[in-house]
Amino acid sequence: MPVIGFLNSASPDAFAPYVGGFLQGLRDAGYVDGQNVKVEYRWAYGQYDRLPQLAAELVQQQVAVIVASGGEPSVMAAKAATSRTPIVFGIGGDPVKLGLVASLNRPGGNITGVSLLTSSLEAKRVGLLGELVPKAAVIAALINPNYAQAQAQEAEVQDAARTIGRQIVLVHATTEAEFEPAFARFKQQRAGALVVAADPFSNGRRNLLVALAARDRLPAVYEFREFAAAGGLMSYGTSLIGAYRQYGAYAAQILKGARPADLPVLQQSQRNQEHQLARCMKIELHFLLPFPPGGLPNRLSTAELSAKAGMTKPPLAGWASILPAANTPWRKGFERLQPSTACRRAGARW
Repeated sequence: MPVIGFLNSASPDAFAPYVGGFLQGLRDAGYVDGQNVKVEYRWAYGQYDRLPQLAAELVQQQVAVIVASGGEPSVMAAKAATSRTPIVFGIGGDPVKLGLVASLNRPGGNITGVSLLTSSLEAKRVGLLGELVPKAAVIAALINPNYAQAQAQEAEVQDAARTIGRQIVLVHATTEAEFEPAFARFKQQRAGALVVAADPFSNGRRNLLVALAARDRLPAVYEFREFAAAGGLMSYGTSLIGAYRQYGAYAAQILKGARPADLPVLQQSQRNQEHQLARCMKIELHFLLPFPPGGLPNRLSTAELSAKAGMTKPPLAGWASILPAANTPWRKGFERLQPSTACRRAGARW
């Protein structure tokens, strides 16, 4: 029975939906874990320095292919561990610039995969915040400096902030313990909005980040829909579950004899970017505010919003997702981003 090595920089609990997409990609090609293929998992739990050892373990086990997911740290570790074992990667940046492949159409060597372009969307996220929170003179950016694309992300958010005439505050966090001081810094700098930069570490801790932003009533934009599903204000990025399904499909092709050198690197085109504002649901933009005294007259309660949106649970217990008051800049921002102009472009149903 062939063995697939699954190397990921994050944790299994946070990435369970994505693993499901990966296994679905295998099933679509006729491979079922435990029946005609075995998947050997290695998780770094956000500790990127563990990845080289984990990659070496998979190589020593002589797996048929390594799926290096969870961003650049995983694939760089796998690449350093072997030049012979086929590798399928999933990254947020440009694989050619990173030296992973010779070209997108003809990767060459033992590596191919999917470029999600998540790291190149920070400017768009800053721009969205600028539209939705026009009075926010200061926008904060939370960035993990250990992430391979961190330097490029910093430059991108700074350029985007200058373009829209806002001040940007860059704050680093590499561990959960650094989140609280980071949010204290946002408050100290009077940040009116927040961009959480794309990074597997942050994605693996999305519930905590969303809760902190809600606690401080800080409008924030994130990279993946799972942040919005957890109660975050909005997200703008690719379909990560769909990307993981493609990882499974490419791994299956390699098991059937395809060479990574002949499998073109796939890129998520702008057309396929998900414009996720509260999961592109009935209320595309929602604000997390404390329940006012006396309930929510003439407004949607959390439960009502959740039911209309098809959510399995409210965004955050004890909080209400409500429309901003009429004739306000926030409401106008909402109206500009109705699904007729955003969700429908992404192929979502209104």
